[in-house]
Amino acid sequence: MKLLQDKHILIVGIASRLSIAAGIAEAMARAGARLSFSYQNAKLRSRTEEIALRCGATPDDCFACDVGEDQQIEALFHALKEKYQHLDGFVHSVGYAPQDQLHGDFTAATTRTGFRIAHDISAYSFIALAKAAVPILREGANLLTLTYYGSQKTLPNYNVMGLAKASLEAAVRYLAVSLGGRGIRVNAISAGPIRTLAASGIGDFRKMLKYNALRAPLKKNVTIQEVGNAATFLASDMASGITGEILFVDAGFNLTAMSGEEVAGAPSS
Repeated sequence: MKLLQDKHILIVGIASRLSIAAGIAEAMARAGARLSFSYQNAKLRSRTEEIALRCGATPDDCFACDVGEDQQIEALFHALKEKYQHLDGFVHSVGYAPQDQLHGDFTAATTRTGFRIAHDISAYSFIALAKAAVPILREGANLLTLTYYGSQKTLPNYNVMGLAKASLEAAVRYLAVSLGGRGIRVNAISAGPIRTLAASGIGDFRKMLKYNALRAPLKKNVTIQEVGNAATFLASDMASGITGEILFVDAGFNLTAMSGEEVAGAPSS
């Protein structure tokens, strides 16, 4: 029996076939999951439907939903209930800040509007989806979101997104406690940097990729397939005792203060 056999999971946040959400969807499909999808707008509809077809779903399993609008979230879960009755969880792969917030000095770049948008879309949307999903979630369901190490340590140009991801990680813990009595688990994956559409908006991102591979113990960057495999485990009954956790899938980058190459290349005093 496959790991996610008989489980029905909603995927939120596919922007292209290179999205982390796409890697997660394909891994879950291989593990036997039945998948539904949501897309933000008409521009992303065809991309989402393409991934859905690759995962054994159809365009009828794809639903419009802008997670910045509560009415659209409510409509999404009403439609899911009407069509499927129950869900075994969802994947929230959503993060956004205006591009002008992701370049330059943190103090100079950050604005009240940018702060509000980053937190609303990147953090609150996970809570909003959870609130709307609860009535149709089966016991043992897992809610999964995607975060990044910039929530815990500073990174050039990541700026207000680091604060939003820290808020998102706190939401994972609070939701885990709030929903645990219903048998619902809540977890996050902190993925290493991956060249996705969303990441392309961060200043000097290619340099960050090169540096990450140099410093990580495994001497590489992770792939959407590796993140997808970890997500599949967390969504499965094999992880039934895990909730409120942030699982690092970053080739070990978070473990190291500095690499041997950095020390060897540092000038002597």
